[in-house]
Amino acid sequence: MANDLVRFSVAMPESLLMRFDALVAKRGLAKNRSEVVRDLVRDAIAEDDCQIPGEEVMGTLTIMFNHHSGDVREKLDAIQHDYFEQIITTTHVHVDAHVCMEVIILRGDASVVKDVANMILGTKGVTHGNLTITSTGVNLLGLSSADFAETLTRR
Repeated sequence: MANDLVRFSVAMPESLLMRFDALVAKRGLAKNRSEVVRDLVRDAIAEDDCQIPGEEVMGTLTIMFNHHSGDVREKLDAIQHDYFEQIITTTHVHVDAHVCMEVIILRGDASVVKDVANMILGTKGVTHGNLTITSTGVNLLGLSSADFAETLTRR
């Protein structure tokens, strides 16, 4: 069966193993070396999957801007309306009397999500921001969406 556990060994310097064990300890009582290795492998695969053209991803784009800076609000709204199919939701926070933070959750083709983020980040008046993307996980283990969801519920 595709979900059967397979044992393998890993050799590493003792100093690296000691640091890894400290990481395992930070992750809590429900984690052990094997589970943390599986987490790291899934993270690496998800990161790699985000580079595949056509891969569906989810992303959070966090931006900071001065809402008094020209027509930044109108430009941001226009971009978001143009790409409403990729934008799931936004959260707008007033940091102070001038500065706003917005968190935009996106979903779609990896290249399109990155393009939308770059348009928003490149908008005059946006002072800085960051896009974090991850695979939706559907292709993470080569499973169907239903099988993937079942795998998650067993964890």
